[in-house]
Amino acid sequence: MSSNGNLDKTDPVVTGRQREAIVVGAGPVGLVAALALHAGGRSVTVLEGEPEGRQRPGSRAIYIHKATLKFLEQICAGLGRELADHGLVWPTKRTFYRGQEVYVRQYPPFNPADLPPFTSLPQVEIERLLMAACQKAGIELAWNERIKDVTTSEGGVTLTTEAGRTWEARYVIAADGARSAIRRSLDIPMEGERSKNYFIVVDVKEDPEQPLPLERVFHYEHPAVGHRNVLLVPFQGGWRIDLQCNEADNAQEFSSEEGVRRWLSKVVPARYAGRITWVSTYQFLQQIAGSFTDQNRRVLLVGEAAHLFAPFGARGLNSGVADAVMAAEAVAGALRADSPGKAREAIENFASERRAAADYNRNAAGVALKHMTTGGSRWLWLKRYAAARVAALGLRAGRWLDEGPYGPRTGPGGKVSSKY
Repeated sequence: MSSNGNLDKTDPVVTGRQREAIVVGAGPVGLVAALALHAGGRSVTVLEGEPEGRQRPGSRAIYIHKATLKFLEQICAGLGRELADHGLVWPTKRTFYRGQEVYVRQYPPFNPADLPPFTSLPQVEIERLLMAACQKAGIELAWNERIKDVTTSEGGVTLTTEAGRTWEARYVIAADGARSAIRRSLDIPMEGERSKNYFIVVDVKEDPEQPLPLERVFHYEHPAVGHRNVLLVPFQGGWRIDLQCNEADNAQEFSSEEGVRRWLSKVVPARYAGRITWVSTYQFLQQIAGSFTDQNRRVLLVGEAAHLFAPFGARGLNSGVADAVMAAEAVAGALRADSPGKAREAIENFASERRAAADYNRNAAGVALKHMTTGGSRWLWLKRYAAARVAALGLRAGRWLDEGPYGPRTGPGGKVSSKY
């Protein structure tokens, strides 16, 4: 192994011995799983299919809940604080309906000695900080190890790469994303739906000379863009601006370079049309793996390998971190179990609990998605319209409009949804 924790795969010992645990995927969820295993005193190797130094575009996951920052502090002292310090907290949120403000909330300053209520920074920065923590901990990392096949038995897992190398472990945590090769190899289906509407997601760099007010702003039926919904969210160094297309729209017209510049200059100052760094088009998936583990209870699916949610409420990465920490706890419990039955029980408990969490989060994101699009419901559209008309008379209607795009905020027992 090299001094930075990367493995020298020319050494036959590297792939010829059975490890306690292997994490597949060096995205944020996989790196958290590795750190959690390490914190529990377990040896772990991380396999990543892409090359070291990869460049992945876009801000992607930008919002980290306080509950997630606490998880990071638990598994690596100071890590939650470090992410918070590299991000930002917007103190104001506003909601508009057809150009008229219907809700505003100013958050009081938080105690700087405590973790903030959230932090907002691009995923590339999140991954960089997590990777640095893994390297500091001496966690083994192997790049260019794209998994082709997985076999499990009562004694462990064998992973075969596209290059023909084999890796063996007693347990594997699969954090290899939405197109998980491990999930496919184990023949575990994804179950669920996708949104009918397309969403155009645009990143722009902040203008340091004339920055926008540090506010999260949501527009229902923005009058300047054909009464389509628009969301603006600041993160460290820039802004994410989302446009919700109508079902009948040709998404290409809004996602092309010319199309983005045209509508973007109608929702933010025109100078930001020259500061675009990333554009992506999505139909949001609402899907969950049929099982979070294999029949031999040796593989644990986490993050997007296990579930895909519409992004409302920032449930994807945040629940993935909870998956990772709990998967590491389950693996540690199985490794110290004094019988095969108790080892299986530890993994089954993980799979059951995280499936329940995924069900809750998918349903909550689905409520938000329906609220955003009205789901073809004339009644919901009328309810939104009526709430906007009376918002100036009472806080409750405006708050309902503001919170609707994020879905329920708590899970069973009142726990925040990112932990559930």
